[in-house]
Parts: sequence; C-alpha cells; structure tokens
Amino acid sequence: MPLPSLIEIVPLSGIPSSAITVPGSKSITNRALVLAALADGRTVLRGALWSEDTQVMVESLHRLGFEVAVEPDHDETANRTIIVTGAGGRIPQGGTLESPLELYVGNAGTAARFLAAMVCLGSGVYRLSGVPRMHERPQGALFKALRQLGYQITSPNDRLPVLIQGNPSIVGGFAEVNISESSQFASALILSAAKSRWEILPMGTGDLDDAPYVQMTQRLVEGFPFHGGEFRIEPDASSGSYFWAAGWLAARNLRFPVMPQQSSDLKLPIVVRDWPDSGWQIDARFPSFLPLPNSVSRESDLGDSIMTAIVLAALLHAVPNATSSPLVFRDLGRLRVQECERVLALKTELLKCGARVEEHGDTLQIVPTQLHGAEIETYGDHRMAMCFATLGLYVPGMKIKDPACVRKTFPNFFQKLVIPSPHGLGAAIWECDSGTGIRRRQLFEPSDLLPS
Repeated sequence: MPLPSLIEIVPLSGIPSSAITVPGSKSITNRALVLAALADGRTVLRGALWSEDTQVMVESLHRLGFEVAVEPDHDETANRTIIVTGAGGRIPQGGTLESPLELYVGNAGTAARFLAAMVCLGSGVYRLSGVPRMHERPQGALFKALRQLGYQITSPNDRLPVLIQGNPSIVGGFAEVNISESSQFASALILSAAKSRWEILPMGTGDLDDAPYVQMTQRLVEGFPFHGGEFRIEPDASSGSYFWAAGWLAARNLRFPVMPQQSSDLKLPIVVRDWPDSGWQIDARFPSFLPLPNSVSRESDLGDSIMTAIVLAALLHAVPNATSSPLVFRDLGRLRVQECERVLALKTELLKCGARVEEHGDTLQIVPTQLHGAEIETYGDHRMAMCFATLGLYVPGMKIKDPACVRKTFPNFFQKLVIPSPHGLGAAIWECDSGTGIRRRQLFEPSDLLPS
C-alpha cells in the first residue's frame, strides 16, 4: 500500500535504545554502477541502495545493453546485491539521430550527469531527459567540458533534455570543468575517464583538492575491482544524520525529565550501525558536529546533512543547557539548485513552525526558539521530508505532505521510525485524513520491482 498524502509524526513517549541500520550510500552506489559497467567481467556490488535514484541508473544500464541482475539483501530491506557484467569500456547499445536511445533519469542528478559522460564512449546517439525539475537543474559546465573533449552535445539551453552523439574513437584529451554549481560534473568525467583516459581539471571556488565528492570519486576509481570481483557499498551517511540528531536530542531528554550533568560526550541512546569510517563521505562527520558549533559551512564542513543541522538548530531552545545564541550556516548556494530550492524551502517551512530564521545571501542565521507543529510542504524533496519528520519526534503536531518522496534515497525511512527498539525508534505515525495509526507495511515504499 502506498503512503498517504499527509501524515503526522507523533512525538516519542520515551527514550528508545536503538541501533539503526541505514541503506547504502546513493552517491557510492551510482558511482559503482557506472564503474562496474565500464569494467571487465562480472562485478558484485553488495549493500547497494535500492531506491528511486539507483533504480533509474540500473534501468538506464539495461537500456544501454548491459547485463544487470538484482538480488535481495537480507540485512537491509532497502538494499540489494547488484551483479553487473561489464563491457570493458564499450557501450553495447545506441540509437540514431532519427531514433536516439532514450534514457529517462527522473530527478536523479547523479544519473543525469554520470550517464551524460558515460554515453560519450558509445557509438550511437542518446537522449537524456527527466522530470521538469531535472530540466531546470544546471548541466552547462559538464556539457562544455564534453564539447572541449570533442563530443557533440545538443541542448538549446545547456540543460536537459539533451542529445549526445557518442564517439568511441576519441581517446584521451584534456578538459577543464567548473564545479561551482555541482561537483557531480567533475565526478561524471572522472568515472568515464577510467576507460577514456581523459585528463580532467576541476575548476571553481573553494579548495578544489578537498572537494569532498570529487575526492570520493577519485578514491573509488583507485580502489575499484576493474577486472571483476566484489565491492561493498557503505551505509549512507546523509541518511544516518537524522538518527544521530534524534539520538542527541533523546540523550538530552527533550520532552522528558531533565538529567543532571548534561555533557557534550554523553552516550547517545540512538546510534547508527556500521558507521562509515573510510573518509569517502563528508557527512560521516555529522556526529562530530553534535553539539552544533556556532558556524557550519556546506562547502567545507558538511554535505547534505547540513539540512539536518539547520532544523536541529531551530529546536535547541528546548534543549537543557543548549546555546540560545544565533547559529550560522554558510555557503549554502548549492542547496538552491538541488531537488528543490532548499535554502528557501528550509526557511519557509521553519518559519511556519515558529522558528527565527534570517537569510543573508547564501547564509541562514537561526536563533533557537520555541517551535510548534505545522503542515510541512516537502516540495517533492526527500531530505525536506526526513528533516521535518525528525523534528516531529519531539515537536507535537508536525505533519508531512507527500511523505512518499523519501523513496528517492531512503524508501523505508518511516518504517525505521515506527519499528520498535532496538531496530527502530518505536514512534507512532498517523494518517491525517482518517485520524488512525498507519500500519508498518504502509510505511515502506519498497520500489521492489526487479528489472527483467
């Protein structure tokens, strides 16, 4: 059964003691799928995320002619074991100018960018398209770099939809790529450069040597089994941030009797199992940002989990001994061009809840204050839904519109909230239209149709 269009999160009635598993990293899964397709022989990807974004990539690989098998993962219902038979750098299928091979990427930025570079290695013509929001998201820097390498990229506004003519005779070459709007542009080129031997120079603002997602891609390429074998996908750190935040709040007995001697190193009652320590995911730093410092940067401190930090900051007024000073979140420009205009969305929805939020350029300043529940517009953005659902564990009356949007990266997120401790939080979720509790099986958007 699908999730209702509007649900209400009921605040926790006690302090759970839980060790939560979260699905595999979307960023690593989609990178590994590209590398496995470009590799020689058979690669087994274990712990791979099975969500809307990764299904888009698997379906696209099928359409390109790759052999991909998908099997259940018995440790995590939102993961799969995916077996890819690589073609050694070839793209098996392609279309013509009159009938290009169509690839639909939904609103998956990783799929859109990674596939755009990958199909350049083919000998056919390819058309990439997605949902209307994907057609608004930036692609120009990537297309410019691909043209610099010698490929024919046809897009009237340098966005999707785009027509790409592959050319396997192009080997080597040099391109600069600006990553100011998205590091995925450089990652897309680096992934396919493993076979095309392109030389890629990322350009843009910030310390490029430390651009975290570019560094993730480089390290993944260096350690990938290109001649076949197994590769394990580590849990998604961004997805884990909601449970670390919930655990930090629970440890401070928010809504419960206050414990004396609250300290920053207090043992958390909610933790995430198998927390990644590879250094590949910038959001693996999230637990070290609890309690929140006075200033956090999207460019150098945290990735998408900075959204979790922003909503957490708004709630600190209710936390014993927490700061009442303004907290500043800087360098948020990239959030504006993702699944929705996230800076404006966060500000708008937090203001609905009574938060004190000021926007100055690409900075949000938040003064902790008393919050109340509200009907939250998610804008079809999975992270908006999960951030405000986390608030709902402690703020009464938090209602989430279009909760099924979490299927993009974390299809069983709400199920994790409801499952009793120690594997979940034991929360209650209500269907607003009927005023009744939602059964557990309704809370999992499994997207479990395996490709034929």
